[in-house]
Amino acid sequence: MTANNNDAPSARGAKLPELLQWRATTLSRRLHARDISCHELMSATLEHIDAVNPRVNAIVSRREPESLLQEANTADAELAAGRSRGWLHGIPQAIKDLSDAAGLPTRQGSPLTAGHVAGEDSLMTARMRAAGALIVGKTNTPEFGLGSQSYNPVFGATRCAFDTSRTAGGSSGGAGAALATRMLTVADGSDMMGSLRNPAAFNHVIGMRPSFGRVPGVAAEPFGQQLSTNGPMGRCVEDVARLLVTQSGHDRRAPLSLAEPLLPVDVDVAQALPRELKGTRIGWLGDWDGYLAMEPGILELGRSALERFTTLGCDIEPAALPYSAHALWQSWTTLRHWSVSGLLGAYYADPASRERLKPEACWEVERGLELCAQDIYAANVQRGEAYRAWLALFERFDYLAMPTAQVFPFDAETHWPTSIAGRPMDSYHRWMEVVIPASMLGAPAISLPAGVNALGLPTGFQLIGRPRDDWGVLQLAHAFEQASGDLAPLPPLLT
Repeated sequence: MTANNNDAPSARGAKLPELLQWRATTLSRRLHARDISCHELMSATLEHIDAVNPRVNAIVSRREPESLLQEANTADAELAAGRSRGWLHGIPQAIKDLSDAAGLPTRQGSPLTAGHVAGEDSLMTARMRAAGALIVGKTNTPEFGLGSQSYNPVFGATRCAFDTSRTAGGSSGGAGAALATRMLTVADGSDMMGSLRNPAAFNHVIGMRPSFGRVPGVAAEPFGQQLSTNGPMGRCVEDVARLLVTQSGHDRRAPLSLAEPLLPVDVDVAQALPRELKGTRIGWLGDWDGYLAMEPGILELGRSALERFTTLGCDIEPAALPYSAHALWQSWTTLRHWSVSGLLGAYYADPASRERLKPEACWEVERGLELCAQDIYAANVQRGEAYRAWLALFERFDYLAMPTAQVFPFDAETHWPTSIAGRPMDSYHRWMEVVIPASMLGAPAISLPAGVNALGLPTGFQLIGRPRDDWGVLQLAHAFEQASGDLAPLPPLLT
């Protein structure tokens, strides 16, 4: 059965097929019912990528269409025989280019990784492939994932779906832009400093940083690195929840991974998302009582979006930052310098490769190399103090909310904002400070669309839950979606 076309044109002026506007959950249902074929979906997806991707540069390292269509035919044959790999069976996916996908380059946006082709899938990729995903390529990211602007010397910059003169954010910028432009239905990403949340805000989609350990990775140093995590992105909360279920679960190679399941295996995601919210207490942290610089319009859109929870019976109150923002930043930057210098130290040590690292990467490594063991210990003590202070705030509130980003999408030729509302930024990532509380807590945080400004540029707001309350955050986000309607409208590029 061929899906009908609607009136929304693609970048070439052709009509956007209806099946590419469906949610991943809808696609899965229609594929399993054999209303549409995996071949039909793959063919439409590849044609749409050809039309749209040159405008946003979101998907890189693409595979040959002939191989992908053959894989789609195999997926169709399996369904015809009554066999399904899982809910992603036959659905095209692209993996963030910081994670391995067997047979594809893992470039990480760096000229230093030329020739690296993954011999096997990362743990997260393997779980998505086992659920039936067909991997069409990778999604673009900044060099080694550093910064929330997805430009690099290998593939160039990824551009915002709502204004292609502006950045898509990062470091999961390719994933965010691909979702918004309907090249993907769901996407994986990773988040150390807002990399699942910021590009979601910049492209009017949904990105969730799960609790630390919820989505495990197999790392060379599995005990020390507790800042970054993989997670899901999508255009609706149910799709994000389903992908998180797929990505989650303990793995013995990841000793800090969480053992308890996100949901019992016999519980359906759609049935578990609705929840009575009357009396739920949400604390609005805003700009941290003036501490954070915010571009005009950010706070107003976030606060206005949050007001929709009052119609659901939630109580919204202003909240004060429970711990010194300055001390939190000190702890964060120390631990980040330490982590990045460990990851990139070998490149920096070789003068030939050092000169090919971007300045921000060198800056991180240099500061990491200046640290001593006592510095790391002191930063972790500060982190523990902050953790306890934030947990005390959760005694008063069930959830916390604040903007996802401090600026709207900015010029794609600008590497990072040097000032916000006249206030200078003293590092390449200071303008993203609003995302670090959830990262330092290891708490679940979801970015939901908050609307667009007068220029049509999107922003979002974060909902943050207690550590390990991932499902509660998803339920709260689902209720917001039910009260708001479609959270991810077609961008101007497609209309």
